[in-house]
Amino acid sequence: MEPRPRSEPFSYTRDRVDDRLEIADLLHRYAYHFDRNEPEHIAPLFTDDAVIDYGPDVAPIRGREEIVGRISPGLEHIFAATSHHVSNVLVRFVAADAADVVAYVYAWHRYHERSEVGHLWGQYHLRARRTDTGWRLSELVLRAVAVTDFHRDRMHPIGRRETNANP
Repeated sequence: MEPRPRSEPFSYTRDRVDDRLEIADLLHRYAYHFDRNEPEHIAPLFTDDAVIDYGPDVAPIRGREEIVGRISPGLEHIFAATSHHVSNVLVRFVAADAADVVAYVYAWHRYHERSEVGHLWGQYHLRARRTDTGWRLSELVLRAVAVTDFHRDRMHPIGRRETNANP
């Protein structure tokens, strides 16, 4: 998912508070179940045709059916523990049953095979869609501002506007 043009800012309105809370809850449950090594509880948070993109060096996960099989090996063999902190959830409704979402993420990773602890500061760029069973995530793209001792060097950038910072 490409970042939205700057002419379409996120704005807050008091309407649809229940929808906003339900969408934010999806992100919080995603982090909770990821950190508990429960990929079987992550998959139901997504639509059947969902796409998850964790970075340019990882093949996208396509469809709910792939989620458990693709996330499980990392949770079991790469990470000894993780802690994902999700905040600043911005929701923009683009249709009655569709929303674009950006949420900030700090992710801490302890690895099985190395002593360094990995850190990631970034954002989840998401699309959410209302289904017969409530709101579900239809797209998740992980974008990074910075990583330290992370298990991957290349990440999608957040789409920060460049400035001429020459003094």
